[in-house]
Order: sequence, then structure tokens, then C-alpha cells
Amino acid sequence: MRRSRDPSVTTSGEDAGAECPYCESTDTVREHPKGPSLCRSMHYCNACEQPFEKFE
Repeated sequence: MRRSRDPSVTTSGEDAGAECPYCESTDTVREHPKGPSLCRSMHYCNACEQPFEKFE
């Protein structure tokens, strides 16, 4: 089952291809452009099905 992105999120930044810190896959999607702070974004790995934060 693939998770869908939050439809209320709009971003002009790149939303795919971040490397997963758990399995190193790049089959990832940005779920939300903002994490707990402005320098982090929330992503989801389709390969290992884990959410993770990416530091900008």
C-alpha cells in the first residue's frame, strides 16, 4: 500500500529522490515541505515504508 501525499501541501521544491537514512533507497516522496523547523522536511520511503526527516 502506498501512502498518498497530503493534498493541502503545495511546494515548488523538489519532492522526490531524497535518500532514505534507513535503507538508502531514493524511492522517496516529500510528504510535507516543513518539518519541526524550517531547515527540515518530512519524507516517506516507498521501499522500506518509513517516514524520515531530511535536513536542508
